Amino acid sequence: MPDIMSSEDTTACGKSIRPVRLGIAGGTFDPIHIGHLIIAEVARQECELDKVLFIPTGVPPHKTAYAVTPAAYRYEMVKMAIMDNPYFEISDIEVKREGFTYTVDTLRELKRIYPANVEFFFIIGSDTLPEVKGWREASLVVKYCHFVVYSRPGYDVVEREIRFLRESMGASIYTVQGPLLDISSTDIRDRIEKGKSIRYLVPPLVEEYIYKNHLYMQF
Repeated sequence: MPDIMSSEDTTACGKSIRPVRLGIAGGTFDPIHIGHLIIAEVARQECELDKVLFIPTGVPPHKTAYAVTPAAYRYEMVKMAIMDNPYFEISDIEVKREGFTYTVDTLRELKRIYPANVEFFFIIGSDTLPEVKGWREASLVVKYCHFVVYSRPGYDVVEREIRFLRESMGASIYTVQGPLLDISSTDIRDRIEKGKSIRYLVPPLVEEYIYKNHLYMQF
């Protein structure tokens, strides 16, 4: 059973149980970088999340432009990156799943794993928001979780998109603001391939792991 319990709020009428708020940070994380960590931490604080669960994808259906690094490496990098934050946890449910990874399948599995009093808050960047309506079984995805949308450089949160998802699909959407760092996994991979430094772009342990395992290097 997951290590997450009910939270109690004291009210004028005594104690009342509020739902546990579990954030979900999904992604390829190829590699994970400090931008991912900042987004998760800001979302955790702003939305009063009890935990944030990092879920590295297994075989992502939308990543076709390059060969995704084997899941075992990406999982280990995420594990290293979050180990010093007591509010961050990692799950291997997508890594273990065979075939393509879809958000709706992950949410179904999480609903089976966690108690009924757990609410899921799916954390995404504003650049991903327009894609949600095209996700597999999107009408179910929006019923299984709330969305936490984080503004990212070059991508303003589009109010029209939020209004569409709310009105046509009944989506529950929160927006949060935080530091805007223009960091991407694509740029990090490119820098490694070109022999450039990635110091301060990824946690030190992740940087060490990348070089030790010769990830993203061309020979």
